[in-house]
Amino acid sequence: MLKGYVQRLLPTRVQRALDQLGEMASVLSEMRDPRVMSSLGPSAVRGLLLKRGKQGRPTLTPSHHQAYFDWSYPGDQPEMAELYARAKRGQWDGDDLPWHLDVDLENADQGMFPLDFLDWELGEELGIKLTPKERVRLITDMGTWSLSQFLHGEQGALLAAAQVTEAVQFMDGKLYGATQVVDEARHVEVFARYLETKAEKLYQINDNLFTIIDALMSDGRWDLKFLGMQIMVEGLALGAFGTMYNKTREPLLKELLKNVIQDEARHVHYGVVALREHITGELDERERREREDWAFEVAMLMKNRFFAYEVYDEWFSHKVSRAKWREFIGRSPGMEEFRTLMFSRLVPNLREIGLLSDRIKPHWERVGLMRFANGRAADKVTAEDLLSGEARAIAA
Repeated sequence: MLKGYVQRLLPTRVQRALDQLGEMASVLSEMRDPRVMSSLGPSAVRGLLLKRGKQGRPTLTPSHHQAYFDWSYPGDQPEMAELYARAKRGQWDGDDLPWHLDVDLENADQGMFPLDFLDWELGEELGIKLTPKERVRLITDMGTWSLSQFLHGEQGALLAAAQVTEAVQFMDGKLYGATQVVDEARHVEVFARYLETKAEKLYQINDNLFTIIDALMSDGRWDLKFLGMQIMVEGLALGAFGTMYNKTREPLLKELLKNVIQDEARHVHYGVVALREHITGELDERERREREDWAFEVAMLMKNRFFAYEVYDEWFSHKVSRAKWREFIGRSPGMEEFRTLMFSRLVPNLREIGLLSDRIKPHWERVGLMRFANGRAADKVTAEDLLSGEARAIAA
């Protein structure tokens, strides 16, 4: 109590800086395994402390991985070969989306999110008091912020997919991986076009998303790249895309997301197929436990840290504390649905690839996420399931 009182006496700018440092310390303190600390710690410093994603210039990320060549070209993974065939059939052209449609994001009936995405009564209790017009604008900016993070994440996925295609140790996986590189390039294209021509705004990358992407790009282990991108980040993407697809009433955006979700469903399936035998059959117990801890820590970074501070800085940094904004966003109905969809997809995939052992289960139970453990993994969920709303039924 005394600490909080003293902190409130400090200038607002100093309070925000201390809050940011406290968040970074919290991230680092949760890393129990020193090998996980060595993997994520430097990226957390670059992202959360140095703000490398917000310096207004391209980021140079060190990359240390081996490219895996197989000169015999074996057909070594039938399930990956089938994914490759599906990916070739599933290609689409971003130019074919209905870009001619007028998009009026200031119209509450056609926005990216409905007004009840946020809890306005809670906001007023916390000092976030807005007029009806301002509420529509804030909802629009939350949608634009989400799409901006989608775009940044897709650029990370594009570069990581290229690395994974080099490093994966299955020839059928390399062939499929090439289609994912094309998918991610198309996703970058359509999200960037929507933000430029319809939303007319772009938010900087969230520091926590930067931390995760930076860690994936700079780690030299191919299976950790797979785990981070195909299981963790793409699982996050499916939850985020699914939430917006379910919520939005904007026709162009809904069509765009429908196409992207169909690609992403294949990507996560690919990760499950590639990692299932490797983690359970080729890694020793020490290596498996490290990846199990790493996956949990990245999941907690996802669960607790995506609070749209970039929107807060624009709207409320001079009015309310970061702590009150965290409570407002963290308890919003839309964000709660997002977390539910995300973890209903993520936890079963970790179980399927052997990273949900009895040793780690108490940690997932402690944060309330073991309720998703018996769900269907990505190799049993189709894009049609996701688009039909079955994902919400599974999560419930």
